Amino acid sequence: MKFIYIIRNTSVALGFIGVFVNVLESLSVYFFNKPLFVHFYLTQKRLPKSKKQFLEESIRFYQKLNDKQKRYFEHRVTKFIRNYDFIGREGFEFSPEVKVLIASSYVKLTFGMRKYLTNTFDKVIVYPKVFFSNTTKMYHKGEFNPALKAVVFSWEDFLLGDVVLNDNLNLGIHEFTHALTFHGGKSRDVSARIFYKLFTEITSFMKDDSNIEQIKKSGYFREYALTNKIEFTAVIMEHFFETPEDLKKKFPLLYKKIKIMLNYNSLKLKS
Repeated sequence: MKFIYIIRNTSVALGFIGVFVNVLESLSVYFFNKPLFVHFYLTQKRLPKSKKQFLEESIRFYQKLNDKQKRYFEHRVTKFIRNYDFIGREGFEFSPEVKVLIASSYVKLTFGMRKYLTNTFDKVIVYPKVFFSNTTKMYHKGEFNPALKAVVFSWEDFLLGDVVLNDNLNLGIHEFTHALTFHGGKSRDVSARIFYKLFTEITSFMKDDSNIEQIKKSGYFREYALTNKIEFTAVIMEHFFETPEDLKKKFPLLYKKIKIMLNYNSLKLKS
């Protein structure tokens, strides 16, 4: 009986702690647009030696992290690779390095989020070059298909986005942003709520004709950005990662909203 009493009291105490933490986090989201914490792992996953070496030598974002952040990043890359199916089309074959590059693109985008994996897609499909979409009946460089739960890339264009770092074209960031926007509209986890809240604020920015005129006159964003609010957000995200100082200078409000959206305000990177 005493043992049962202890168990019950422990459960009640844990319940109170859970409620208290939820209240604190709700206040944190309301006042600061950020979760109480981001990184907490009972165990941290590690990449095999060859993949870890590639990560260290080739992923610039990873290189700018401190040692603790690097361990978190490696853990998340490992979890991404294990969580999603990688499917090659038209003869495309995945090397370990390809998987690390794709995973790193997603982890970079979600590094400020606590719940970073999403079930809005369960597979990554890669073609060697541009591919014909049976959904749109058009050729694409990439797409997010929620019905098929797939993110699809042309490897040629994905790789170009990772090699050229200042042309504001980054296919991985673009398509993964679409997936996260869709996730944000459906999920109630704290990071998704913040992401989608800021997405709606960016949408409001687009409703102002004077803002649209400023965007057109600047010539900073490619015309495709004005296709719709979803594409606009994905294009801004590319600029945020490729030319952040330019975005901050030309459109400081959008830069600020993206930083909050991704919970990047507290992220300190090495220069």
